[in-house]
Amino acid sequence: MTAPILCWLRRDLRLADNRLLCAAAETGRPLIAVFILDPETEAIGAAPKWRLERGLAAFAATLQGIGSRLILRRGPALAVLRDLIAETGADTVWWHRLYDGASVARDRAVKSALTEAGITAQSFAGHVLFEPWQVETGAGGPYRVYGPFWRAVRGRPVGASLRAPGGLTPPATWPESDALEAWRLGVGMSRGARVVAKHARIGEAAAQARLDAFLRGPVDDYARLRDFPGAAATSGLSENLTYGEISPRQVWNAGLAAQAAGAPGAEVFLRELAWREFSYHLLYHFPEIETRNWRAEWDAFPWRGDNADAEAWRRGQTGEPLVDAAMRELFVTGTMHNRARMIAASYLTKHLLTDWRVGLAWFAQCLIDWDPAANAMGWQWVAGSGPDAAPYFRVFNPEAQAEKFDKSGEYRRKFLHEGQADPPEPALDFLAAAPRSWHLSRGDAAPVRRIAPVEGRARALAAYHAGRGESR
Repeated sequence: MTAPILCWLRRDLRLADNRLLCAAAETGRPLIAVFILDPETEAIGAAPKWRLERGLAAFAATLQGIGSRLILRRGPALAVLRDLIAETGADTVWWHRLYDGASVARDRAVKSALTEAGITAQSFAGHVLFEPWQVETGAGGPYRVYGPFWRAVRGRPVGASLRAPGGLTPPATWPESDALEAWRLGVGMSRGARVVAKHARIGEAAAQARLDAFLRGPVDDYARLRDFPGAAATSGLSENLTYGEISPRQVWNAGLAAQAAGAPGAEVFLRELAWREFSYHLLYHFPEIETRNWRAEWDAFPWRGDNADAEAWRRGQTGEPLVDAAMRELFVTGTMHNRARMIAASYLTKHLLTDWRVGLAWFAQCLIDWDPAANAMGWQWVAGSGPDAAPYFRVFNPEAQAEKFDKSGEYRRKFLHEGQADPPEPALDFLAAAPRSWHLSRGDAAPVRRIAPVEGRARALAAYHAGRGESR
């Protein structure tokens, strides 16, 4: 009862419904919460790393508020944990499971080495609703199509969300901690950090406030308005789910309560949360989805590697207004509306014939809600190379999409400064956040269109059929 438990935190920066901390608190034993900046974490992109720094600062303050601390250490996870065990006398290490290939490999190696050394090493569920090995088809094995997956999980109980522990027993002596600012996690964001900071909602309290605000009103029209990027119709919780500032179970249970109360859009909202779940299950069972075409027949598609068109796309300079607005929203807010993500991704992979991995890498650099499962699944779904029951070659026409989902032009005007005598703040913020080397200014002319939508579609279809050895 006197040896402390090391609680190795990763994407679980919350007190409520934190199974790890709640279980540790129930033991009455001293608890040391530690976050390790290991090589796997160091490898994430500039915006996710900046957002992680802000999340760690917020959670450290939360722990301090209940008489505890967050210990920060840098280095390979196993080496750091061994050092802490030697320093503190801890005989137990707990953590929440992650499901990407790199994390699974690291965690298995850590668990094996600690167990062999006589240390109790235990992992907990909490980053997804259901463990990936618990949801199987009737024939066994994971679901590969979303519709049947949704039908399999929609009625499964997830259990009640856990209340936050009132306090955590401190150790007799705290181990030394790195200073968060010394890690310089936000340095890669450069001058964009000040702009994105205006839009980030950081920490557990902010996440819960977001959920409450969504369920007080926007959820009613969610099914009708969620695809309109100019409407304030979504929850924005992807940012907080990424860092575990709120658990998927908390969101799911709240969504179920809204559905029971008659909220018209609640079921569609729950389906979107289940899509996140589906992505994680696929990532766990098929970790190669992050780097290779899910459908092997797409290996023959003549995608281009990085190129000048792709650079124009990254800069929001394609000359296709809806695509450019989406790419600038990414730079200004660190996020992008889901409909806009699909349109921007389709334009890169189909109209510009650029490999989906080029886009995946850029999103991984720029999204503060970057998530390995959602990013990989989203890009492969849009590209056509991923899990998808649709029996056709999907190409989003950006003009038609703009007419349907941004008919008034509100979203485009919000982020495009060209041609406006008095551009709104987000459009000017793009100029403030963009690298100086891009040489952008308020007086810029609208960028020249790279390719007409109809021409781009025809070219993409021709490439698709050629790659399959088909004649048109």
